Amino acid sequence: MGQRAVLVLNGPNLGRLGKREPETYGSTTHDDLAAQLIKVGAEFGLDVEVRQTDAEAEMIGWLHEAADYSIPVVLNPAAWSHYSIAIADAVAQRTADLIEVHISNIHTREEFRHHSVISAYATGVIAGLGLDGYELALRKLAA
Repeated sequence: MGQRAVLVLNGPNLGRLGKREPETYGSTTHDDLAAQLIKVGAEFGLDVEVRQTDAEAEMIGWLHEAADYSIPVVLNPAAWSHYSIAIADAVAQRTADLIEVHISNIHTREEFRHHSVISAYATGVIAGLGLDGYELALRKLAA
């Protein structure tokens, strides 16, 4: 039996992990995170592909791809979480599990970050557990 495909999709500014606000997001780079998630995913029997974009249209296309092929998704919509109805509409079309992940605890940050327009359409939400949140999401998708 082959490994199941999973997309890990990261939104705006997450390509700057390791450089951007290390006190909040840590020192691990996006490339390091991607390599780790591919490795961990394989241990769980998952074929993980990690993508990052700062372009909303590109993210919407990836979410449509996941919906069209029933691919589970780990999504960190980053700032889009708080205002992008277009991303929320794409997530609402999902045909497989989608877990929303936030590295920081959005509920303890600025007021505008407390609400996610994505969460209502997600299978589950993990926030505030750092990069470990991604691995927990993969574990759940593998179960």
